Amino acid sequence: MKNISVADLSIGNDRPLTLIAGPCQLESLDHARMIAGQMKEACAKYGAQYVFKASYDKANRTSLSGKRGLGVDEGLKVLQTIAKEFDIPVLTDVHTEAQCAVAAEAVDILQIPAFLCRQTDMLLAAGKTGKAVNIKKGQFLAPWDMANVVAKVESTGNTNILLTERGTSFGYNTLVADMRSLPQMAQGGYPVVMDATHSVQQPGGKGGSTGGQREFAPLMARAAVSLGIASVFIETHEDPDNAPSDGPNMIYLDQMPKLIETLMRFDALAKADPIRI
Repeated sequence: MKNISVADLSIGNDRPLTLIAGPCQLESLDHARMIAGQMKEACAKYGAQYVFKASYDKANRTSLSGKRGLGVDEGLKVLQTIAKEFDIPVLTDVHTEAQCAVAAEAVDILQIPAFLCRQTDMLLAAGKTGKAVNIKKGQFLAPWDMANVVAKVESTGNTNILLTERGTSFGYNTLVADMRSLPQMAQGGYPVVMDATHSVQQPGGKGGSTGGQREFAPLMARAAVSLGIASVFIETHEDPDNAPSDGPNMIYLDQMPKLIETLMRFDALAKADPIRI
């Protein structure tokens, strides 16, 4: 079983739970500060490790008219500021090979979006940066298919890899989360992550935008953490219904402290008696 080092954190399936959380897309420095501050405080209170996440560009919006974010230059400056001011690691998505090296100068974890998880050149570019790489399992892949994805990043000499479950396509505008995928991916030895909010998406469910079932996101998080995993990925916002993207599946920021407290209880139980497959 591999543990990976990210800044001062050690992330692994047998380590205390890491929460990867923040808004779907960056809106402003002040907004990022507000969420990062509250999340860091809640995680510290309940013993969770914390990584701030936010996207500088939402390149896979349902509609051409969807808001995409601050852009690479401004967005990476915001992420660097958050990392420095709050002394926390930060994660962001990359969407092209060229963005990998640029983003690696500013963040601790590069995230490969699910739609791009089989793009060989993207994976190689991310791996060559030496930064930790979080790969979201494509909605079209079986969990065991991720072994081939991992091998591409490993070929660069980079073994700082996390694997994220974010649901599997199950008919039109619908995803289903198979909890068996978490221990199955963990058999490869790498830390696994449950994306609790994207797994309750309804892709394109509103025609010009994505829908979601926010009420089920805490359930997904609790179920996944009870299995004994490295991390939970959660998007959160103080006013999700008026957020620029992914509002229907983001959790209200003021609900996060209680959820973190609950998840840490599940995590302690799971880590004390690990599941063996």
